[in-house]
Amino acid sequence: MFERHIEETIEIASAPTEVWWQLINFKAYPEWNRFITYIEGIPEEGELLHVTLQPERLPAISIHPRVLVAEPERELRWIGRLGLPQVLDGEHAFLIKSVGTNHVRFTQSERFSGLFVPGAMALLEDDIRRGFEKMNMALRQRCEAAHATRETARAEEHESHRKG
Repeated sequence: MFERHIEETIEIASAPTEVWWQLINFKAYPEWNRFITYIEGIPEEGELLHVTLQPERLPAISIHPRVLVAEPERELRWIGRLGLPQVLDGEHAFLIKSVGTNHVRFTQSERFSGLFVPGAMALLEDDIRRGFEKMNMALRQRCEAAHATRETARAEEHESHRKG
């Protein structure tokens, strides 16, 4: 059986709670996520999701993965299959690791396995890698903007209490 692993990591100046919220707030994906453009379902272990991926050079791809892990502020992982098991399986993971106060390392990865991996990767690997990079950067922008907005609000509230 063939395997291929794709992984992209980015540093985000935000708390793990914010990154987790943005990751599981599926309804907001169309506002910021150009790679995973749609997710419907509940991010809980065992649940079935409906996901639409939009590679740059290909038509949209709809998959129906099952959630394997949903550990708040740490990991969301699902597995999707094309047809029968071992034809083309994809295990997608989002990992959130705190690396300091209000600072995380976010990793998005996919482990493909099955008989169709060589052909699928020849067609999709570059688009998937670029999609991961763009999604990670958009997630960072969204999280850091939300964090900055909250910090400004806290500072203004602190200042008003100090004056009042």
